[in-house]
Amino acid sequence: MKYITRTVWILSLVSLFTDTASEMLYPVMPIYLKSIGFSIALIGILEGFAEAIAGLSKGYFGKLSDSTGKRVPFVQVGYALSAVSKPMMAFFIYPLWIFFARTIDRFGKGIRTGARDAILSGEATPQTKGKIFGFHRSMDTLGAVLGPALALVYLYCYPENYKMLFLIALIPGLLAFAASLLLKESISVNTSTKKPVSFFSFVKYWKQSTPHYRKLVIGLLLFTLFNSSDVFLLLKIKQSGLSDSMVIGIYIFYNLVYAVVAFPIGMIADKMGLKNIFIFGLVLFALVYFGIAYNTNFYVYLFLFLLYGVYAAATEGISKAWISNIAEKKDTATAIGSYSGFQSIGALFASSFAGFTWYVFGMEATFIVTGIATVGVLIYFLTVMREPLRIKTG
Repeated sequence: MKYITRTVWILSLVSLFTDTASEMLYPVMPIYLKSIGFSIALIGILEGFAEAIAGLSKGYFGKLSDSTGKRVPFVQVGYALSAVSKPMMAFFIYPLWIFFARTIDRFGKGIRTGARDAILSGEATPQTKGKIFGFHRSMDTLGAVLGPALALVYLYCYPENYKMLFLIALIPGLLAFAASLLLKESISVNTSTKKPVSFFSFVKYWKQSTPHYRKLVIGLLLFTLFNSSDVFLLLKIKQSGLSDSMVIGIYIFYNLVYAVVAFPIGMIADKMGLKNIFIFGLVLFALVYFGIAYNTNFYVYLFLFLLYGVYAAATEGISKAWISNIAEKKDTATAIGSYSGFQSIGALFASSFAGFTWYVFGMEATFIVTGIATVGVLIYFLTVMREPLRIKTG
């Protein structure tokens, strides 16, 4: 564990506290919004707008971090905004205020993502990227276990008292920000030649990047275009007749599996290759979507979500580790931020497409189409991404 440095520990704890706050609200967010007058359509618009803001800002602030030679301020400001946004949604119920608060939360994510992942990359060698990103994902996802669990306990004691839950979520948010203050700037970048950064300047990186980077990101984005929100999986479970508690319980189980296996899978990826583990994750994803299409059995759902947790561990952190290994060190935040930005926009399309497919052709078609598309992405990675991994350390 000597490769888990002080900085990696701090960033992992910051992510754990932040995810605890966010996931504490995840199960009740749609219920709360409906209780204050939001329609399903308005909720969809809210989430789509917020994710679009996060997506576009990730690329910009990743480029800005590389340009200024700073990482820590972006991390601290990003987590601070996410922390204060939680209680804001409890004080006022006007739609414009809710839009503002939700946008502030996602904007914070956009500010911090590229810089944070660049710090993690800088704390690793090419041979330990899987371990470092896997450990961080484990700690981050542990928050996705603690958050819903705390929400379940709270709502059991105080049913439908949603506003107080938003205020309670401020506590782990503040702990995350406090932990981020322990970070120290460690990178050294020549900023004497830096140029102004426009909001869409990160798009230029696509033209300047290596062919290998573009091939990798194209494959990742093809997958993103069909990887819709987990809400559709939970909705499928709910429509199978399971209670709300059982649905949330399965969601917690999935995150627990994810948290437990992310670090070991990262260690395996460093030995077997990031590409091989990522492809393994795609195989599991396809199996889960094909399997869930017609299933109604609770125990089969548990098994499928166990596989789904392993899939997430084999792809989320691994993809960023893979990108950081083929990007120039000076462009790490831009490379990851650009991908994350395109990914957020692609995810918006994926969920819209899934909702349309569900509405027109039925719920089973949604999962079958996604499974078939994933097989196509697998073929892409097995054929187009055949060249050996080229590591750049400059």
